[in-house]
Amino acid sequence: MKYLILIGLLALLFFVLGFKRARPPQPPAASKARDSAPQDMLSCAHCGLHLPRDEALPGQGGVFCSAAHRASYEVEHGGGR
Repeated sequence: MKYLILIGLLALLFFVLGFKRARPPQPPAASKARDSAPQDMLSCAHCGLHLPRDEALPGQGGVFCSAAHRASYEVEHGGGR
């Protein structure tokens, strides 16, 4: 009987230690506040993809999701060099 209790305690110990180790680290409070703040979503003028304002690339005719889409749009709409 005492071996069953010992095995149960060891299993509980391994479970608790494994659970603590498996949790991802908590982000600092500053980044948590920054990540939770809502951002304006903009639409790519070429393909219509929605993306956050800080990831959008400005160009002639609007904002774009990539440099390739910006160049393609500017060539199609006469803004190219």
